[in-house]
Amino acid sequence: MAVAVVPSSSSGRQDYPGRLTLFVFMACLVAATGGLIFGYDIGISGGVTSMDPFLSRFFPSVYRNQAAAAADDGNQYCKFDSQLLTLFTSSLYVAALVASNMIRILLSSGTPGGLRWSMFAGGVTFLAGCVLNGAAVNVAMLILGRVLLGVGVGFANQSVPVYLSEMAPARMRGMLNNGFQLMITLGVFVANLINYGTARIAGGWGWRLSLALAAVPAAFITVGSLFLPDTPNSLLERGHPEEAKRMLRRVRGTDDVGAEYDDLVAAGEASKAVSRPWRDILRRRYRPQLVMAVAIPLFQQLTGINVIMFYAPVLFKTLGFGGGASLMSAVITGLINFVATFVSVVTVDRFGRRVLFLEGGAQMLAGQVAVGALLGAKLGWSGVAAIPPAYAVGVVVVMCAYVAGFAWSWGPLAWLVPSEVMPLEVRPAGQSITVAVNMLMTFAVAQAFLLTLCRLKFMLFFVFAAFVVAMTLFVVFFVPETKGVPIEDMAEVWKAHWYWKRFVTEDSKEDIEMGCTGGAKN
Repeated sequence: MAVAVVPSSSSGRQDYPGRLTLFVFMACLVAATGGLIFGYDIGISGGVTSMDPFLSRFFPSVYRNQAAAAADDGNQYCKFDSQLLTLFTSSLYVAALVASNMIRILLSSGTPGGLRWSMFAGGVTFLAGCVLNGAAVNVAMLILGRVLLGVGVGFANQSVPVYLSEMAPARMRGMLNNGFQLMITLGVFVANLINYGTARIAGGWGWRLSLALAAVPAAFITVGSLFLPDTPNSLLERGHPEEAKRMLRRVRGTDDVGAEYDDLVAAGEASKAVSRPWRDILRRRYRPQLVMAVAIPLFQQLTGINVIMFYAPVLFKTLGFGGGASLMSAVITGLINFVATFVSVVTVDRFGRRVLFLEGGAQMLAGQVAVGALLGAKLGWSGVAAIPPAYAVGVVVVMCAYVAGFAWSWGPLAWLVPSEVMPLEVRPAGQSITVAVNMLMTFAVAQAFLLTLCRLKFMLFFVFAAFVVAMTLFVVFFVPETKGVPIEDMAEVWKAHWYWKRFVTEDSKEDIEMGCTGGAKN
């Protein structure tokens, strides 16, 4: 069965006519707000777990360990070591993993509304989780609320990157798709600000407000999704070719859409020939896309970034900051994360994906090594030491440099690249794999971090540094440049790559027949 398409451009890098219209910009802006719910949750969970009223109510053993460490200069590495506490944070990602597979089944079955319905359902479910968390009276309510939040995150992460990639003009796809990561970083920053404010509320109930205010970003994507247009790809897939052509004219701002429309139709015909995308994505011809769908999100979590973003206040408390100071330090890193993401938005379609990947990798490597060295020099293996304020500030500065490197490289690109390299016929399966790997690794890293920090001490940061070396080498040898390549023409990138061409060129004759006839061959 042939399922790849040879584009009408002989070079495989056809630049279709069109421009960035206000209609497309607003649609992508609304869709990208799906990243707000993910980012807000990342930022808020670490903040509330550093608040003493929250800890004393739900995790009293952690609260006692923290007090004991402060009283007698106990082991700074281990004072937050609690699997129940980490389960509060990481349970969301197990639910997101399950939800991403649920929505994959629905999208593959041609559910009316497609990606828009997924965003709406994610927003509604996230709202329900906000209510439970804000009103929680026991750990069970907290965990159940987190599960509902996870379902919402899974739905949004499955649909938003694909929606942005399908709506954006090829030469601006990186910029618009990175809007999703920009919204994630905005959510983190806003959550850190809210935590800093609510921690000062007298009466110790500020944590409830922090958790409940997640309903605000959830409302944005819930309401906004009702007004989003379908993508031309989605309309074609559901059997509405005339509507798809009208929508393509509208989103490109020109009537000269014949070449792009023909390629979309050819890709759609190939997609219809695939009845089992989960089986087909395992075929040899899709090996490059499958590797990207697995390796890139896996490596993204092994950078250690979500350890920093989840547990920033907890980590800064470990460094000896007070409660307010630790939350303010998290605000600073959140702001750096948000501002640095603009660098990627501006440069990703100018300098390309590989340049940002490689520069960010070098910067993150230096950051992880520096943090490990600073902590090792002061806390050593015992973890018992008083850290001078100036020394702690130095660690924060190094962490900010590390966060900036991530924010303009592996942060946005780990969502952009897997979503843009997937052929239409296996795109739901491919995006599901990307989200599933991301959520599984996020869960694993979040669940293991406080435990491994207690066991490995400062060496944990050198472990993350080794992973950064491995992922940077992976980019050097196996990730091709996809800047400016239309999604429908992406097969040509793999055929020109020194390694991946061995997997795709063997079917080139079959591809040509598909591109010419739109038929299938067994």
